[in-house]
Amino acid sequence: MSVKIKELTDGQSLVLYGLVTNLVKGVTSNGAPYLSVTLSDNSGSIEGKLWDVKEEQAKIVETGRIYEVRCEVLKYRNALQLRLHSLTNVDQQNFDLSEFVTSSWIPKDVLKEKIKDAIYSVQNEIYRKILIRFFTEVQNSFFDYPAASKNHHNFVGGLATHVVGMLDIADALCRLYPQLNRDLLISGVLLHDIGKIKELSGPIATEYTLQGKLIGHISLMNAKIAEVAKDLGFEDTEEEILLRHMVLSHHGKMEFGSPVLPLLMEAEVLSLIDNLDARIIALTAALENTEEGAYTSRLFPLENRAFYKPKTK
Repeated sequence: MSVKIKELTDGQSLVLYGLVTNLVKGVTSNGAPYLSVTLSDNSGSIEGKLWDVKEEQAKIVETGRIYEVRCEVLKYRNALQLRLHSLTNVDQQNFDLSEFVTSSWIPKDVLKEKIKDAIYSVQNEIYRKILIRFFTEVQNSFFDYPAASKNHHNFVGGLATHVVGMLDIADALCRLYPQLNRDLLISGVLLHDIGKIKELSGPIATEYTLQGKLIGHISLMNAKIAEVAKDLGFEDTEEEILLRHMVLSHHGKMEFGSPVLPLLMEAEVLSLIDNLDARIIALTAALENTEEGAYTSRLFPLENRAFYKPKTK
């Protein structure tokens, strides 16, 4: 049985099997070609470099395939990395793909039940009918998709896991702050990222689609809400406009991709909840791969900070 990525330790030389989930071709300052490869299994992911790569080797490596990997494990900037010696094609039929993808820690049936309960807890008829229409259309994809290609919730079921985490936070805040319109906030949480089903290619070797790159999930979702509202006879209602504002402003700042700033209390709260849940999950993943008393590697979604993992329990 192949060693799992989470079991790797500094200094090992070994053969393992991994799914290539990201691939970048580069050239060193000396003009030598190399490959930067992200390998994954259901225990985690690790980056590796194949230096002085030969043309015949570069041709066989592609995302979405499992390879036999000969490598060494080394520590670089407090994180483990692989020095790759070779990646060899293997018969894909001999492997169970579930062994090579990370899935949500929450069972799919639990995620489905929590989403269903949230939808039917919404009292406003317009919000509830719009939610039912959306989740009827996307129910198969929604519970398999990741929430991102990297950084946070980038695993099978990540999108639903992200939304369920946000629902729990939103419910707690509505109890603390009864001035919040719960129907609007819960509806915004449920709808804010559904556009990622069009923005991202899927749960395996996730990439951005043409629509994702050129339009983005926020604009895609804004247009879809308008379409659904018109079809249901809710065009130009205040509810439709408020929902569209929730989606359009949920990144909080224009430099983060929102075309408008939050101008509703619930929109401001939605952007904070979204950011909080994403940051906690990104930090959790980084700290799981960090020894006690050491720092994580620099985390791009957290302003390139390296976080300390305390020895104290």
